[in-house]
Amino acid sequence: MFVWRNPELSANVPVRPDGKISTPLVEDIPAVGKTPTQLARDVEERLKKFVRDPIVTIIVNGFVGDFVQQVRVVGEATSPRAVPYRAHMTLLDLIIAVGGITKYAAGDRAILIRTVDGEEKTFPVRINELINYGAIQYNFPLEPGDTLIIPQSIF
Repeated sequence: MFVWRNPELSANVPVRPDGKISTPLVEDIPAVGKTPTQLARDVEERLKKFVRDPIVTIIVNGFVGDFVQQVRVVGEATSPRAVPYRAHMTLLDLIIAVGGITKYAAGDRAILIRTVDGEEKTFPVRINELINYGAIQYNFPLEPGDTLIIPQSIF
C-alpha cells in the first residue's frame, strides 16, 4: 500500500486468513472480494480522519488464492509452498514454480493427492523421469486443490 506524501503510512501488508488487512492508523479493513482500487478507496475513507485528502494506491505483490484454488507442494521441493492454480497447469509447471527438487528428493516415488468425487485418491508421480529423461507422458494436467508430496530418498 502506498500513501502519497505520507511514507510513514505506506506499508506492505498481507491479507490475513480472516480476509482483512491492517495498516498504520487503520485496522481490520475487509479486503477479500475487492479490487485493489476498491480497497484503496476504503482505506482513503478511513484515513480521512487523520490525513487531509489522502491518496492511496494498493499494489498487489503476491497472490495465492483460495485454498481450493491452490496446488500445494510439500517435502523435497527446493521451495515447498502453495502455488496459485492456473488454467492448463501441468506437473512440470508446478515443479518449475517451486524451483525444482532437492538433491535428496526421491522424485520417482512422489505422489499426487487429489479429491475425486469427494474421496481422496493418490496417484504415483515420476518427477525424475520427466525432468531427467523428458518422459513427457508423466507431465499430466493438474487440478485446483491437488497436493504433491515429494519424499526424501533413502540413503
